[in-house]
Amino acid sequence: MSNVNFFQRDTAINAADNPLYDNLLSGGEAWMSLRYSNYGFTGFLRMDAFHNSNLQNPTQPMSGFGIGAWSISKEWKKLTATGGYIYDQIGSGILFRSYEDRGLLIDNALVGLALKYELTPEIMVKGFTGQQKNVFQRYQPIIKGLNIEGDWQLGKTVHITPGFGALNRTLDKGSMDNVVNNINNLPIGDRFVPNYNMYAFTFYNTLTAGDFSWYIEGAYKTSEAINDLSGTLRGSDGNIVYSTLGYARKGVAITLSGKRTEHFVMRTSPNEILNFGMLNWQPIIAQIRPQRLIARYTPPSLDYSEIGGAANVLINPTDNMDLNFSYTHINTLDDLKLYREFYAEANFRGLGDKILLDIGAQYLEYNQEFYQSKAGWGTVKAITPFAEFTYRVTRNQSFKVQAQYMSTEQDFGSWAFLGFEYAIAPKWSFALSDMYNTDPKRTDVSGRHFYNVFLAYTAGAHRFSMAYVKQVEGVNCTGGVCRYEPAFSGLKLGITSSF
Repeated sequence: MSNVNFFQRDTAINAADNPLYDNLLSGGEAWMSLRYSNYGFTGFLRMDAFHNSNLQNPTQPMSGFGIGAWSISKEWKKLTATGGYIYDQIGSGILFRSYEDRGLLIDNALVGLALKYELTPEIMVKGFTGQQKNVFQRYQPIIKGLNIEGDWQLGKTVHITPGFGALNRTLDKGSMDNVVNNINNLPIGDRFVPNYNMYAFTFYNTLTAGDFSWYIEGAYKTSEAINDLSGTLRGSDGNIVYSTLGYARKGVAITLSGKRTEHFVMRTSPNEILNFGMLNWQPIIAQIRPQRLIARYTPPSLDYSEIGGAANVLINPTDNMDLNFSYTHINTLDDLKLYREFYAEANFRGLGDKILLDIGAQYLEYNQEFYQSKAGWGTVKAITPFAEFTYRVTRNQSFKVQAQYMSTEQDFGSWAFLGFEYAIAPKWSFALSDMYNTDPKRTDVSGRHFYNVFLAYTAGAHRFSMAYVKQVEGVNCTGGVCRYEPAFSGLKLGITSSF
């Protein structure tokens, strides 16, 4: 997989005044991996290259080349042993999750050893120890974990999969020295004694009974030094409860979810912020929407203070129609309003053999001052109707039109989005879109049009893509993990190949 960016300076949208646009003009990254299995062994090797890459920090280049990940696994009867760079998780990931997300340059593999043993056909036990990956280096604190999971069928219609997890993170001396220095700079009344060791525990279970499915997980961590919402160190323990309840039968599906988080900050050390040094992944309550305008205001999952719930109802009144309704409600534990969403969508498939139609609307309230740390910006309130029309020209050709309009008095003001896609399966894909700032509220951005021209070609296992992009500043989220990105202007090339 290879990405190449050519940076085109555009002061009208603030795509300027950093080394990428002013001096370097190009950059990119590439990954090449190989997996081989034989005689009960599995080997994995991945080479990573970053040359003036903007992935880690969108305004500053990063360069480096080397082995990004490797591992060797051996299966022997009921035991599996793995050494190297390990990607795994406990439960839903609330306690521990080592994973890779290249779009946000999250690669927090555990570098160490892991054992997994099938104690009985119903019980699996695994343990691991190591340090977390930090690009081509490692964070120095030591991480140890234990996970026990079960799987039982109770009668004809009831099935449970309970689990227990425990985690211990031990700070190194360098990390502790930084923590102590920061504590000593606090007012005397706010100082506390930090701990080298943090212990965390989780219990979870999935219960399936007939048409119902219920997942619940509760976790607790012992007291340690963490950063509060103002970035000040304090000593505190933490806890979290997360649950989803689903009901599905022919014609209807209902999903309820809820989450309460209090000081459940899980990092390699209190010295890491943003998306650096994350030990876990917290589920997101709000649904991630694919619409371009709506996606601008996706709330991230919060680890310090959050309480929220969501309800979603999917109805199939006929075989050719889906109706989707949802509501999301998120606050801090201090009852600060963070996010509200009312969403309705209808999908029609019965307008002819070649026509698909999707229409809907969203109302949201998004606390931009809190989520994006923009003092005085307040809360974005927006109504966004949208429509998507797809026409199958032939069996292997289709044409799609997307139209969206966001009406708001906050942030940049109102937007209109229009996109066209044409696909010739299985080889070609073309797309053209424009975001237009119809009612600008910001004087620091004079450019109103944000174009995107996209072309992709697939030949067997190889996919080549090219896009000319003008992108407004905003938040990029993947699975509830978000980061703020500045405006982008330029050409993007991509190659993905599997062989």
